[in-house]
Formats: sequence, structure tokens, C-alpha cells
Amino acid sequence: MATTTKIQPRALVRASGGPRYAVALAVDALGTGLLRPFLLLYGVTVQRLSTSATGIAMTAGVVMGLVCMPAVGRWLDQGARSTVVAASMLVRVVGVMLLLAAPAGNVWLFATAALFLGIGNQAWPAAHTALVATVAHGRERDAALSAGRALRNAGLGAGALLATACLAGGTTALQALAAVTGLAYLAAAALAWSVHLHAHPAAAPAKDITSGPAPRMRALLAANVVYVFCLNVPEIALPLVLVTQLHASPMWSAAIFMANTVLVVTLQVPVTVLMSRLSRRTVLALAGVVLAVSYLGFLAATSPGHGWSAPAVATVSVVCTIGEIIYAGSATALVTALAPAHLLGRALARFQLSTGFGLAVSPAVITALASHGSAALWGSLAAATLLSATAVATERDQGKRLSGRFRRARAGS
Repeated sequence: MATTTKIQPRALVRASGGPRYAVALAVDALGTGLLRPFLLLYGVTVQRLSTSATGIAMTAGVVMGLVCMPAVGRWLDQGARSTVVAASMLVRVVGVMLLLAAPAGNVWLFATAALFLGIGNQAWPAAHTALVATVAHGRERDAALSAGRALRNAGLGAGALLATACLAGGTTALQALAAVTGLAYLAAAALAWSVHLHAHPAAAPAKDITSGPAPRMRALLAANVVYVFCLNVPEIALPLVLVTQLHASPMWSAAIFMANTVLVVTLQVPVTVLMSRLSRRTVLALAGVVLAVSYLGFLAATSPGHGWSAPAVATVSVVCTIGEIIYAGSATALVTALAPAHLLGRALARFQLSTGFGLAVSPAVITALASHGSAALWGSLAAATLLSATAVATERDQGKRLSGRFRRARAGS
């Protein structure tokens, strides 16, 4: 059993890529928070497109971003680090420029803008994780990744609040928001590129990380698709249940979302450091258990005849957020620890593919399950998450047996 890691703030900043890179992360997150929640509104009000056309364009952007992930992984495995991070920001600058240049009613130019924004949004997590993994190691790296997530959530929240305050200005304000977002991405790209970080991975055969004696991560990647549903619970599942089934005030949904953001920002690093006394795989399995318990709590809180459903849902949401924090602090860290150095980029790209796929399908799955009642929604999520947690824990034993056979084979040769 490992001891709890103690990391000083300066060491955490250094492990996160340094002060300039930390500023780049904050600026990038602020810019994303300004535009991403309101891109649909921008397409409808500024570009005067139909809601369906705007939604299809945004979905296509996300899908194409995922399609580009294998290329991003190979680029990272060639040693690129700060260059890939900067590129993920620059392609979003192009997307914003296309948004501003697109005339009203031009769905193809809007779709192209959404494409560039989608590529940048999907490429950034893998590029950022690879950069941090190059300058930090072990539990310090885990804490640095958690600090980056907390900083990004803070920036996204601040950006969304600023954008909300500006919405009263109508079309002109939305265009101004887009312009400020483009400038933020440009500044963040310049800061990230100025770090000039390049890795020199050890030469090794290009071997699939999911075969042979290399760590097997198929179960981990499959489980991640289910785990990632927790990220859309505060944004989609709870507002849907509170407003349409419990007929509660929309203020409950807003309060829960705000509480989720505050808890992630304040607790992500402390919880990750606290959990460092356990193995990363154990922590990830524990996250699944906590999330499943919260889903069952939501089921109990939304049962018929419950007179305090909305407050009960808000209370259980805290447990769900704790599960999300434990998951976020262990999943990427586990993938980074398992992947061979020369295949880190491809491992992170696959992980981002599983994350992006889960985020893409979760709204449709959640809404479909919710239409059949609370038991179908929360019961299914709880069962699937517990199954995923079991798969994560079981894979460890399979990996140990495989490694043992490999060592015995080498000893006998």
C-alpha cells in the first residue's frame, strides 16, 4: 500500500508544465467557456440556421474530431508535446474565424467551423495529458493532471458566467463573444508553444498496446464509456428528471450544476492526493461503486410519494460529484501509467475515443431511458456502472496472470 503523496503548490505548477503553460490552460478554458455552451444559440440566432441543422453540424464536428484522434496519437508518439497542445488551440482559432466570416444562412461554413472546433476540443485532452506525463511522473503526475482538470473547470465556469451575462446584448454580443474566444485561443496557443517541450520516447517496435504481454486495456476503455456518463448527469439527466418528472423549479438544476463545478474545482486535487494511498485501478473501481450508489440514491429520491424529491436529488448529487472526482483523478492516470512510453500517444488517443464516444451517446441513452421512468434510468446506469467497475477490477488479475506467464516463459527460454 502506497503512502499519501504530499505535493507543494510550486511543485504542482512545475509538474503541470510550468507557469506559462498553466496560464495557457486558464486562458484556453476561459475561451471555451465563453463559446462552447452557446454554440447552438450562435448558429440559431446569428447564423439564422434551423435548430436541427445547427445540431447536426455540431455533432458532425465532434465525430470528425474523434476520427482525427489516431493521427493525434501517432503525432504524440513521435515526441511532439507543446506543439500538439498549441495546434489543438490554433485549429479552434480557425473555427472561430470561420464563425465570424460565415454569412447568415450558410450551413456549410458553420459546419466547417464546428468541424475545426470539434477537432481542437477532442485533441486537447490527449495532448495535455502527454505533456504533463513528460514533465512529471508517478503520483506527482496524477496530482498535476487533477490540478489541470480543476483549473479547466474553473475557467469553463467563469467563461460560461461571463457569456451568460452578455447574452442580453443579442446577436452583437454573441459575435463579440466569438471574437474574444478566438483571441483567447490564440493567446493560449502562443503561451503553450513557448514552452517548447518535446519528448524522446525510447525506440521500440510499434506494437499494439492491447496485445501480447503489454498491458491489456480493452476492459478499461470499454468501462470508461459507461463511467463517462457521470459527466452528463448534472447537465442532462438531473435537469430532465427535475423539470419533466418532478416538476421542480429550474433553479434546482442550476444550483446543482454550480455546486458540481465548485466541488470539482475545490476537491479534485485533495481527493486525488488522498486516494494516492491506493492503487489507481482500485481507486477507479471504487469510483464506479460510488457512482452506482449515487444512481441508486437518485432512484430512491425520485420515487413516487417522496415529498422532498428536489432537495433529496440535490443532496445525492454531491455523492455523484464525489464519484466523478474519484473517476477523473484515476482513469487518465491509470491509462498513462499502463501505457509504454513509446505508445503513450496512441493509448491516450484511444482513451479519448472512448471518452468522446461515451459523451456522444450518453444524451440519447439518458433521454431514452428516462422516457421509461426513473427505475429504467437509474437502475440501468447503476447496473452498467457496477459491471464496469467489476471489469476494471477483474482486468488487474488477468494482467497479473499474463505477466506471470510471460516472466516464466522468459525464465525458461
